Amino acid sequence: MQSPRDPSVAPDQPVLVGPLLRRASTERLVLWLVATRPLEMALRLYQGEGGEPFWNRRLSEADYRLIQVGERAFIHFLDIKPDRHLPEETLIGYDLLVDGKGIGDWAPHLLYDGQHRPALVVRSRVTHLLHGSCRRPHHPSRDGMARADRWLSERWQSATDRPSLMLLTGDQIYADDVAGPTLRAIHGVIRHLGLFQEDLSEACVGDSRELLQDRDTYYGREHMLPETHYNEALIERFFGGVRKPIFSTANAKNHTVSLAEVLAMYMLVWSPVPWRFADLPEPELDAEHQTIYRQEQEVIDRFVAELPSAARLLAQVPTYMIFDDHDVTDDWNLSALWEETVYGHPFSRRIIGNALIAYLLCQAWGNAPDSLAELMDDTARLFRSRHAEDEGGKLDADTQDALVSRLVRFDRWGFVLDTRPRIIVLDTRTRRWRSEVRRRKPSGLMDWEALTEFQQDILHQSAAIIVSPTPVFGVKLIEGIQAVFSWFGKPLVVDAENWMAHRGAANVILNIFGHARTPQNFVLLSGDVHYSFVYDVRLRHKPGPKIWQITSSGLKNEFPHKLLSLLDRLNRWLYAPWSPLNWFTKRRRMRVSPWYPENRDAGERLWNGAGMGYVQFDDEGRPVQIAQLNATDTDTLFRREDPEEHDNYRAVGRGHLRKGRRQDESTTTVQKR
Repeated sequence: MQSPRDPSVAPDQPVLVGPLLRRASTERLVLWLVATRPLEMALRLYQGEGGEPFWNRRLSEADYRLIQVGERAFIHFLDIKPDRHLPEETLIGYDLLVDGKGIGDWAPHLLYDGQHRPALVVRSRVTHLLHGSCRRPHHPSRDGMARADRWLSERWQSATDRPSLMLLTGDQIYADDVAGPTLRAIHGVIRHLGLFQEDLSEACVGDSRELLQDRDTYYGREHMLPETHYNEALIERFFGGVRKPIFSTANAKNHTVSLAEVLAMYMLVWSPVPWRFADLPEPELDAEHQTIYRQEQEVIDRFVAELPSAARLLAQVPTYMIFDDHDVTDDWNLSALWEETVYGHPFSRRIIGNALIAYLLCQAWGNAPDSLAELMDDTARLFRSRHAEDEGGKLDADTQDALVSRLVRFDRWGFVLDTRPRIIVLDTRTRRWRSEVRRRKPSGLMDWEALTEFQQDILHQSAAIIVSPTPVFGVKLIEGIQAVFSWFGKPLVVDAENWMAHRGAANVILNIFGHARTPQNFVLLSGDVHYSFVYDVRLRHKPGPKIWQITSSGLKNEFPHKLLSLLDRLNRWLYAPWSPLNWFTKRRRMRVSPWYPENRDAGERLWNGAGMGYVQFDDEGRPVQIAQLNATDTDTLFRREDPEEHDNYRAVGRGHLRKGRRQDESTTTVQKR
């Protein structure tokens, strides 16, 4: 395959990104793509790989929404409702014809070897799924999404072996932590596509064009903040407050600011095609930043080389997404004081708002098209508001501010998938349980009203899959360290965001799990923490539900290895089953038992390696296979502590992780890597 940077790769091809397959049900197909112009499209559906299409229609305005975000950038939101129910549990090939040409002609990188067109499987029951979060392009690890694509390449022909869906549970982009070469590529995409510009109120630059030309635009954006009495607080939260000596360090000096920058970043992390426009020369930098830039360039080049695989995965598996903090900014809505400071200034409020506009367009819409229709209308109105007399178009500032105000207040980003088991995806960012007395204290991840609605969503369900971007049951020692820093008024230092950090939110969520009418099987899927682990959770003194906390993180990010090993060991010592420290935790009513990653040192519970999480379920909605598909092309299975239970678990679930198609579902061993 030719390099995605090579301009000879389909130079006249109008599709820049996608299609991304967002939803697939018997009554509906939802796809998303970006093109350089409005497209004339037709959709064909096939039974498997061969033969004539069983459904063929030229798409009309009733089938999709179009929003122009630049002179040569048009987002197409396809929401197609066929006039017949699509078959379940069978391979359906789909082809999106553009100018009469199929996907194999204009995006061959989206097809597996021997495949004629992308394919999907419609399922109402979740048999097995992929999940992951934290995809940081300039982390030196390989890409977990590319690894999942290689895994799917061995089983794409089997409707049974394909995952039911993929859940991306936060930090799909790092809007607050951008490598210099990526920011340079973003600016190349903005220039080539003519992405619309905007005014920036009370900033040291007047508009987004000046932002691109400012001497501090690379590795110096902390100097662009307005000179007001808010300045110190804004620097602390957006740029200076990123030093975290206990857990990690981050670089926020290239924080995205304009809406055009965030939209361009989405294009660059989901498709190899826009990298053709990343042809700007290296910016002028001092010696220190030039060295950093060139080191980052080596990592970004490896990321770009794996992008065709990531794009293919997104085209072949229905994918649902929810934000976490880095999709907007680090420590987003951490505390009441954070919100008061950041939303109280026009410039920082615009930064947050731009990230939310881009999230609505690029992620949220595909999760729940119907419930977000009004917000999409408002967003379309914003892009129609550009001033035609201004070269390239500049968005109307008042219209943009009004949309930002609505999005900042909007609190319906969470959604429910009516599958079996039901999937409830929680918004743990915008419905916070704020402390009105100690404004620096971390807010609860969800307030009482949001938790009450969550309880209603799980009533009358025998099983439920809950997506909580942050683990509900985390590592006690790390949560304890976070509590200490919060007590000293320094929650920003350690990202003190966990369910147990706020007494009210912790008590309510734990009470929900212990309620008599709660589902008997709960699976909690999480990410965020940059390592993976699995816990069994049970009530201590009475019968109750079975709860599994399954955490997979990150897709392209890892925890510092030596530090995690130390914390893992200390946690085992300090919070052993006999330890009196357990009685000082909010989870003391629960018995939390770890599963162990195979082929690790005895007693180790935390797995540190970039990759994609995999879970297989039985008919009751219980996990029978839990694994991490490592970016290094190995599989790490998690095992129960009870050897007999572990043997049963391996016997039931071994099939889907074997290379190629399953040979015999009665086989009772798992192939070890």
